[in-house]
Amino acid sequence: MHILQEKILALAGKENIADMSLREIGKYINETSPQKIKHHILQLEKNGLIQLDRLTKVMVKTRPGLTAKSSLLAIPILGTANCGPATAYADQEAEGYLRVSGKLLSKKKGIFAIKASGHSMNKANINGLSVEDGDYVLVDPTCTVIKNGDYVLSIIDGMANIKRYFKDTDNKRIILLSESSASFSPIFIHRDDMDNYLVNGKVIQVIKKPKTTWSKFKKFVYRNSPDYQ
Repeated sequence: MHILQEKILALAGKENIADMSLREIGKYINETSPQKIKHHILQLEKNGLIQLDRLTKVMVKTRPGLTAKSSLLAIPILGTANCGPATAYADQEAEGYLRVSGKLLSKKKGIFAIKASGHSMNKANINGLSVEDGDYVLVDPTCTVIKNGDYVLSIIDGMANIKRYFKDTDNKRIILLSESSASFSPIFIHRDDMDNYLVNGKVIQVIKKPKTTWSKFKKFVYRNSPDYQ
């Protein structure tokens, strides 16, 4: 672990760093660069060592990969990605956490979650599961070798996109394909445009959204209660 991460963790054990500015944190750990502090806080979040709720300004220090007082893994949700044109911004700050039992995961460390938006990957086959609007995809950013046919989280001009990856060496381009019941055009990236394109990780798993809506669930509970007539 980086020395700055160790210092931030030690500080998190004493202070609520969610209620502190980056410069305030820097004064405690003798670091003048806010960007370095931000980077290492994000790394601690991605690794499940801390949880920061920026809306309520509450910080929770956890065991590696585990939520506090729970055996569930805390997977940071880093925003939304389109399954069509790249129109959803790829946020790099956790907006929440997906609580998932480790027994349901193919990989547990270093991953993050993205919420899928759109329907252009509803015929994908990721370990037997498609990607539909509202599903969560789990991304492994440590996977540096992307092969033809892999599903990837791409960043195009700062926008996030879930697609199937193919490298067309003969034509010096990358092709990002949709797999959908509808017709969606491929995205073509020339190798000279790689400054504006980034594979942010390999999609390794899909967490399907519940089929039963919250309103239907409440109605079910109400109708099955002893007071219902």
